[in-house]
Amino acid sequence: MEHKCLNCGAESNQIVLISCEHKGEALYVCVKCLPVLIHGSH
Repeated sequence: MEHKCLNCGAESNQIVLISCEHKGEALYVCVKCLPVLIHGSH
């Protein structure tokens, strides 16, 4: 099973994903979307 970015849907064979957990659920975010999730979109 290929993991996908929770924001853009990119898979780990396309870009680096970082794993995190929320309410016991494993989630993944890619390195391109991480700054947007941290700082918000302007």
